[in-house]
Amino acid sequence: MSHEHVSYLELLARGAATEAYDRPVLLARASGAGPEELAGLEEAKQLALRVRAELEGRRRREAELSALFATAHDLAGLRDLDAVLRAIVQRARALLGTEVAYLSLNDPAAGDTYMRVTEGSVSARFQQLRLGMGEGLGGLVAQTARPYVTDDYFHDERFQHTRTIDTAVRDEGLVAILGVPLTLGSQVIGVLFAADRRARVFGREQVALLGSFAAHAAVAIDTANLLAETRSALAELERANDIIREHSAVIERASEVHDRLSELVLRGGGVQDVADAVSEVLGGAVEFTETTAGPARHAGGHAVRDGDDWVAAVSAGGEHLGALVLRGRPDLDPVDLRTLERAALVTSLLLLARRSAGEAEQRVRGELLDDLLDAPDRDRRLLRERAARLRADSDAPHVVLAARIDRAGPDGGSEPPGRESADRQRLWSAASHLAATRRGLASARDGGTVLLLPLGPGEDAAELARQTAAQLGGALREPVTVGASAPVRAPLDHPDQVAGAYQEARRCLDALRLLHRAGEGAAAEDLGFLGLLLADSRDIGGFVERTIGQVVAYDGRRGTDLVRTLDAYFASGMSPARTKDDLHVHVNTVAQRLERVGRLLGPDWQSPPRALEIQLALRLHALAAPAPAGDRGRP
Repeated sequence: MSHEHVSYLELLARGAATEAYDRPVLLARASGAGPEELAGLEEAKQLALRVRAELEGRRRREAELSALFATAHDLAGLRDLDAVLRAIVQRARALLGTEVAYLSLNDPAAGDTYMRVTEGSVSARFQQLRLGMGEGLGGLVAQTARPYVTDDYFHDERFQHTRTIDTAVRDEGLVAILGVPLTLGSQVIGVLFAADRRARVFGREQVALLGSFAAHAAVAIDTANLLAETRSALAELERANDIIREHSAVIERASEVHDRLSELVLRGGGVQDVADAVSEVLGGAVEFTETTAGPARHAGGHAVRDGDDWVAAVSAGGEHLGALVLRGRPDLDPVDLRTLERAALVTSLLLLARRSAGEAEQRVRGELLDDLLDAPDRDRRLLRERAARLRADSDAPHVVLAARIDRAGPDGGSEPPGRESADRQRLWSAASHLAATRRGLASARDGGTVLLLPLGPGEDAAELARQTAAQLGGALREPVTVGASAPVRAPLDHPDQVAGAYQEARRCLDALRLLHRAGEGAAAEDLGFLGLLLADSRDIGGFVERTIGQVVAYDGRRGTDLVRTLDAYFASGMSPARTKDDLHVHVNTVAQRLERVGRLLGPDWQSPPRALEIQLALRLHALAAPAPAGDRGRP
């Protein structure tokens, strides 16, 4: 082996730089070596460089495998998610040899993406950057769930540039950026980046390596979320066990009943499930009743004998909620008695929990409606999120309804304060239940209740008001008067319209009381010209259509002069004789036309209230579209 070949081995052994491999050739050429020797040295050099590249690649792969192994080890002992993510970003930066590496996560609640971990960053603006979904290179990665690389960020038009992102990237001085998605299943939850402050081309191996780190990061986030959910579930179970232990200290449970009832509670069972389980354990028929026998009420939680039956009161805080009645087992031993008593205790807890949940939801519905009425400038996105949690319909047209219990007319005096307060509470409770079943909202306000309910298919405001009055009145067994507003389109998108609609509903409610129509439901369109004055919309065309629309349509179809005849009839003091003189027709023609009007408008069209509305509608119709002059002489 020649001396020059030994030199190449020494260079390989000490890991010399690429430039050092030219030295043996240069020395040989300087010493006057012949062409064959120089050719041999050149071949040896190329071989040595290939060996060096292979060794370098192996060392790099070893370093990558070592880093990935260390990351997997971190995941196995995951305690601090931030520490694991920092380690991943640091290793990615070191192995790819970039100046900066960072990781962003999606925030579904805020609808944007934020920086979670940065390594090598020096700009505070960049470290605190939040970007909207679909913006920047990261938005392109999240959109397509594929890696993207740019060697010159500011001149790359493949993704959406924004002033906020570009300013932050410029502050950091970044030029070349590689981003790979963090995915859980098919969902992109964030992006892992490597970046340089100079132009650079990232190779396929580097893209694959960063993708491996991104996969580890996604696993770390998923593991942390699962751990958090597990800890939360354990905490909830621990609190439930504390409650069980507390009540067990008072009344010792038999082991079988304890297991059965605990299982029922944990899986969300109801009162009937408890009765069925106890029936099976005791070998009799157990049922829940809302009435409690006298002796059981005062038995201090103990089951008492009632003929051949056993009765255990279901109560909480001195309030009697009902009783569990066991039939078919007249002879119970002490263990069976304690089983029945424990079942009564669990039943009271389930009833209280159900009531508390219902009251809490009612309060939340009322608070949301109060905000729509009192603070219409609230963030509409937050209003929609609150409505979604209540499963309220956000997009359908809604009607605002004002409801009040009415036992007397408008001048019938007031009720005692205690009775009035109790009535308001009962009305609010019934209205809240109705709102929950109809995916709407309800709140106590101004001595009554206000509801915001969506319109169903084919429903209008007047029909909804009548239904609401009937349903609330039936639930309370009291007359409930309900005034309705005109429909409000998508109230969560137009919260400023809700307060005005409520005022219209209140005016309609007051009008019903003045008209002695207590216990009814109506919208402005039901109140004729009075409704026209009360409504915010001033729907003159709708009033005319409802009042004389059939007559106008008949004239349009048949070419008759019923509208002009009506106008002349009222102008003449409702005298057919003077009407025929005004129209220059025979009195029989007037009679025939008025008879036709009666068939179109109904037999009571000449009653004072109807006549007043028809005259007003005729005037409004004449203003909008004056009737043609001349008498066609047709009935």
